[in-house]
Amino acid sequence: MPTSSFTSVSSAVPCPVVESLDAILPEEPLLMMGAGPVPIPAAVAKANAIVINHLGGTMVKVIGQVKSMARYVFQTNSKWVLGVAGPGSAAMEMAISNLAWEGTRVLSIKNGFFSERMAEMGRRVGARVSTLDVADRSVASLEEIAEAIRRERPEIVTVVQGETSNTVWNYHLKEIAALAKAAGALVIVDAVCTLSTMPLEMDAWGIDAVITGGQKGLSSIPGVSLIAFSDAAWERVKGRTAPNAHWCLDATLAENFWHNAGYHYTAPVSGVLALHEALRLVCAETLEKRFARHLKCSLALQDGVAAMGLRLYTPDACRLNSVVGIEVPEGFSPADVCSHISRMHQVEISGSFGLPIVRVGQMGEQCREHNLFRTVHALGRTMVDLGVKVDLPAGVAALERGLSGGR
Repeated sequence: MPTSSFTSVSSAVPCPVVESLDAILPEEPLLMMGAGPVPIPAAVAKANAIVINHLGGTMVKVIGQVKSMARYVFQTNSKWVLGVAGPGSAAMEMAISNLAWEGTRVLSIKNGFFSERMAEMGRRVGARVSTLDVADRSVASLEEIAEAIRRERPEIVTVVQGETSNTVWNYHLKEIAALAKAAGALVIVDAVCTLSTMPLEMDAWGIDAVITGGQKGLSSIPGVSLIAFSDAAWERVKGRTAPNAHWCLDATLAENFWHNAGYHYTAPVSGVLALHEALRLVCAETLEKRFARHLKCSLALQDGVAAMGLRLYTPDACRLNSVVGIEVPEGFSPADVCSHISRMHQVEISGSFGLPIVRVGQMGEQCREHNLFRTVHALGRTMVDLGVKVDLPAGVAALERGLSGGR
């Protein structure tokens, strides 16, 4: 007869011996100045340590306030704001998979890594995806976009407001949306790195779906994201005949939790609370002041980098302010620079998907004067250590002038 004792059962897989986080993490925390995630405020960190009932009355109130604040940040009166348990790419996939399906005509304006990701998501749901390929370090002209829309007759147009991979800003976004809407197409915008760092007016510009991640401009934690659908987009979501192949990302199921206080799946409670506090801080600052802070800090950083003798990667006309690309001096790789600045100066910056650049983020809590001085000094010292001739004092002086309004 079998026994119920487990005392004699031996494990076929040995129990591992691992180090604690205290032993793994550096003694001095890294200053996160790359393309994300970004440093988080104390209120966000505190909220992220709390767990509550994801279906209780407190959570219902939290969700209501998250949606209200998100509408302000998205600049939309649409009811259809939803959270996503996943990174910004999960919100992107929610937008694509709910609005496109087998045979849907999609035009993707492709000028970098993340705009191509939207095209790939469209292909994976069976959409007929065409791309308007844009040269590196540039944006498509409105004439090119209008011609592509006439040629492809898309039902959906996708575009990234800020292409973080090559630090290009698609500054024609408002006009692109107008062209698409005039042709009867819905517009999906990736605003992962730009929302709350620069103007985006979802309703006024006629945008139908905007996605963002928590871990960039909002200065929340990675892994909890937001999406907003226009009424027209939501009508398409509700009117589709074939169910979404992505159960977790089905917006009609997510509606049950985010709008009906019902069950979809166990929500990332701590992350939603963190997102609440991040949005509350945005609202307390106001978008106008936040935009001004981001612009001033990013331009001052760019001035400091240029005065030091390093080259900015993207032309000024289409340069993204929320992530600044810097050309790596000849003879060195992005990994050389990133590893040295991290190891020697405890500042984390990013490489970029094979491009010969490093990237410095200017999103949310990164845009603080003390962070900029530390980063410019660390970057300059790294170049000196690697044998690159730079003028570090000139870079710091230019940064100071920019922050003091003397640009």
